[in-house]
Amino acid sequence: MKKIFTICLILALESTNIGQLAAQSILPAAYRTQTYLPLLKGKRVGIFANHTATIGKTHLVDSLQKLGVNITIAFGPEHGFRGTADAGEKIDNYTDAATGIPVISLYGKKRRPSAEDLANVDVLLFDIQDVGVRYYTFISSLQEYMEAAFENKKPLMILDRPNPNGFYVDGPVLDTAYKSFVGMQPIPVVYGMTIGEYAMMIAGERWLNAKANLQHDYYKTASNSKDTSFHFLVIKCANYTHESKYVLPIKPSPNLPDMSSIYWYGSTCYFEGTALSEGRGTDHPFSIFGHPTLPKNLYAFTPTSRDGAKEPKLKNQLSYGWNIYGEGREVLKKLNNQINIDFLVNAYQLFPQKDSFFLRPKSGKPTDYFFNKLAGNNDLREQLIAGKTAEEIKLSWQPALNRFKAIRKKYLLYKDF
Repeated sequence: MKKIFTICLILALESTNIGQLAAQSILPAAYRTQTYLPLLKGKRVGIFANHTATIGKTHLVDSLQKLGVNITIAFGPEHGFRGTADAGEKIDNYTDAATGIPVISLYGKKRRPSAEDLANVDVLLFDIQDVGVRYYTFISSLQEYMEAAFENKKPLMILDRPNPNGFYVDGPVLDTAYKSFVGMQPIPVVYGMTIGEYAMMIAGERWLNAKANLQHDYYKTASNSKDTSFHFLVIKCANYTHESKYVLPIKPSPNLPDMSSIYWYGSTCYFEGTALSEGRGTDHPFSIFGHPTLPKNLYAFTPTSRDGAKEPKLKNQLSYGWNIYGEGREVLKKLNNQINIDFLVNAYQLFPQKDSFFLRPKSGKPTDYFFNKLAGNNDLREQLIAGKTAEEIKLSWQPALNRFKAIRKKYLLYKDF
């Protein structure tokens, strides 16, 4: 019987080994072991994962090993395979103490597996919790991993996970002239897709590199394979829709410790490209932000060194700004399914030295401003300088947002909002 290759094989919920859980609980794909384990049987598996790849409280790698899956190599993203490194911290290769599996860092000397790394691999697996914000670098790591898989003719399985910000789409759409590792594709800041849906989109829209696109095109039309029944496969979550408000059971990275930070992240991460503290080194990163020169009647805080932020911006400097931390439902009500840039507009207006508000690159080129890499263009910076209101700025996003939404709909696996 011929094995059919398609852009992506989607396995619907069949049987699982999780009958003790409530029937309508949202379940990441990793829980559905009876669906995907037969496809890994007898294969040498390479896995790209971090601490969020769990079944219950057990790391996926530990679970798969106990179930007899032969994992020959693991790959780790930003923050590392166990999720403990600082943001931007480069990590060397090592052997995982808990499993004895060699771990190759893809956030150090290189960002994708080499042909040598994949020599002892039959199937590649991906399982990382995303937060649905463009500049969260796991989707960039996913793209590099996909390209390596396709270029080296290795079947790729993605275990999907719910998107905690998957219930809306908003923000400036990236201009590819500003492409970087914090934004590689023409998508808005909040793009409303699971990581599996996003993978389908960048493959289906041919947004991968030329070699990966060519190999993917071949497998889409091929009728058989010597190695596997799939080339690119997404295992779906159970009971998830884009109306779901999924609360993460594990913090996805050191500086997104709670749902307040995760919900505000799409609105406040822009401060990383400014002179202001974005809250690293406080109890609530991305929910607290400010600067020593802002008015002293604002919220006072001092960033300090701590795990996950050993050298935060404005370390040990008394700063003034905003504390918008709140419980999840409270934040959701304030955001109302859209990005809030009021704080960014207000911060610029109150900042006394306007020419020092944006961190200036040595080159002075617009494409080198980190703020512009986060925004995905130079427009937002110019709009702030020009004194545009938040409403005027957000209105300017709409044409590009509408074009993106039409593309997005082609790749949705779950009921939309």
